[in-house]
Formats: sequence, C-alpha cells, structure tokens
Amino acid sequence: MNTPYYIVYEEKLRNNLNLITRVMKEADVKIIMAFKANALWKTFPIFREYGIETTASSVNEMLLANDEMHCKAHAYCPVYTDETILQFIEGCSHITFNSVAQYEKHKATIKHSGKGISCGLRVNPMCSVIDTDIYNPCCPGSRFGITKEELTALPEGIEGFHFHALCESTSYDLEKVLQAVEEQFGRFLPQLKWLNMGGGHLMTRADYDVEHLIALLKAFHAKYPNLELILEPGSAFCWQTGDLEATVVDVVENHGIKTAIVDVSFACHMPDCLEMPYKPAIKQAMEEVDTAYPTYRIGGNSCLSGDFVGDWSFSGPLKAGDRLTFLDMNHYTTVKTHMFNGIQHPSIVLQRMDGTVETLRKFTYEDYKNRMS
Repeated sequence: MNTPYYIVYEEKLRNNLNLITRVMKEADVKIIMAFKANALWKTFPIFREYGIETTASSVNEMLLANDEMHCKAHAYCPVYTDETILQFIEGCSHITFNSVAQYEKHKATIKHSGKGISCGLRVNPMCSVIDTDIYNPCCPGSRFGITKEELTALPEGIEGFHFHALCESTSYDLEKVLQAVEEQFGRFLPQLKWLNMGGGHLMTRADYDVEHLIALLKAFHAKYPNLELILEPGSAFCWQTGDLEATVVDVVENHGIKTAIVDVSFACHMPDCLEMPYKPAIKQAMEEVDTAYPTYRIGGNSCLSGDFVGDWSFSGPLKAGDRLTFLDMNHYTTVKTHMFNGIQHPSIVLQRMDGTVETLRKFTYEDYKNRMS
C-alpha cells in the first residue's frame, strides 16, 4: 500500500498483553493502560479481551475510556476546574488530586454526587531515577505531587496515594522509588485502601526483569495487605508493536551533508524524536553509523528547518522510491502526532494474526480543516 502509514501488529500486541496479564495475576495487582501512550481506539477490542482498564488525565481521555474501553477511568489531573470535576465524577471510579487544596476544593462536590468515587492524593517522593529532565516528575521544582513536608496528616476521605516517578524504567528503579515512598509516607500506608505506582514500568522490554518485578510487588503486598496495588504503564502495552512506513522522495546535498527527504515528518509524525530527543531505528539502515558506507540525514517534508534527524548509514546509496521503516513507532508516537504545515497524516493500519491488513483510518483534508475551526 502507499506510504506513509503506521502499521500495528496484532500478534505483537497480544504478546505484550499476555505478559502484562501474567504479572497482574501472579503479583495480584491491577495494571491499567495510559491513553497518553496509546489511543488507537479501534484496537481496543483486543485490549478488552484481557480485561484491561484505563487511566485518564483529561475529560477527553475519560470519555474515550467510557465509550471504547467500556470502563470507568482512574483519573489524575494537575488541576480540576468546577466544570471538569463534574464531568470526571460521571465517568471515573478513582480521582487523584495533585494537592490538598485541590482535594479540599472539590471533596464536597464528589461526596454529594453519591457516585462512590475513591479519592486519592498524588505524592512526590523526590526520588529521581530518570536522566531526561523533561520526563522527570521528581526533579527539584516539580509541579507534580505533595512532598513529605506538606503532608502532616491524612485528609479525611482520602483512600489512596498515587506516585509517578518512572519513565521506561526497570523494576530495580521501582524498588528504589518504593523505598523512598515508604521512608517518606509509610506512616500513612496502613490507613489507605490503594496505592497507584503510576507509569514507566517497561515490563515488556526484552531485558526487563519480570520475575524481580513480581517478587517486589508480592513482597510489598504482603507488607501492606490492606492496599490494592495499581500500575498504569504507557509504553509497556505497545512497546515494539508497530512501525511507520515511509518512502524516500528526494536526496539533496549541502556542504557535503546528504539528506534523504521522506514523505513523513519528524515534527508532525514523530515529534517525540525531537522532544526527547532520540534517534529511531530504521530497519533498512546499518546498526551503527559507518561513513565508509553511504550515510544520510533523514529529513521530513515540512518547512521546519529542524525537521530532520541523523545520521544513518546504508549498504548502498538511497534514491527516490526507496522504502524506509521506522521501527517501534506505536507507543506515544501515534498519540503525539499533529498536522503542522498541513502535512498529510499517515494512515493507520492493523495487521491481523492471519497476516491480513485492515485500514483503521485514512486521513483527509477534512481532518486538517476540522482541527482549525
């Protein structure tokens, strides 16, 4: 089929879901999916087969949980307004607040709703295990969560704590953070009903120590049998389950630097590559850059000067018409895309277990136009 398009592989999705549900059962925990990493709702029937529930950090995410995952959401927002809290009350089972002041502002509204919503506070153990500051919610000055100095007593009606300190991290990172949580907030844990350990648990990565994770969670659960343990990873569900297929349209050279221009855009279709930043793997490229071979930047097709990433080496020269496969472009990438410059958005396709390919969405001019007004 014509490029560009994102392709998601059902078999790879199910492999991840099988591992995640094994952790759920063996560790006796709840693992729910964060829409910020995956919102391809036409694939949600697959997730529902495994009993997966979801988080929500906006009203739109909550509505998607209700409509397409057929479940109430676990909500966390840095702030809730008088308008949005009423909407969250209708579609959530749990609501976590970023500050005591936010909870005090809205607790009466929640109580009087009669919806039986379980309220929690986000706590910040200030335990940094993430190198990239833009993804580190525990760096000094963070706006996320309550520190130990701020929480002198447990507010009436609070049933759970939520912390989020990881990003594509290991179980050993989680162990460090859990120790910090216990040291700083442990006196409150016996009074609670649940503890949400947030996201960043990349348990489907090949080198992740799943057995250590299970043992860690079981030990923590044995220590605090009153707590329901909740994890809400993003990347783990869709890690290495999809790619972005593109075509080289032209090759240009300036000051000895060759750039292969493709029919996709880093700025529009892979913005996390520029934001993180990181260089994605390309299936057709060599594993390491070797300038003894043809070496290129890859440039996007928008008018942004910085819409490029490089370098990659190839066994032979690139030319117009060559296909390039950007690997692992499902989690987060598909959620963060946009239509800057009016660049045509890639289609989204699903490769079923039997190898057949189903087009889930083909984007048109109307999609661009309707985003503007």
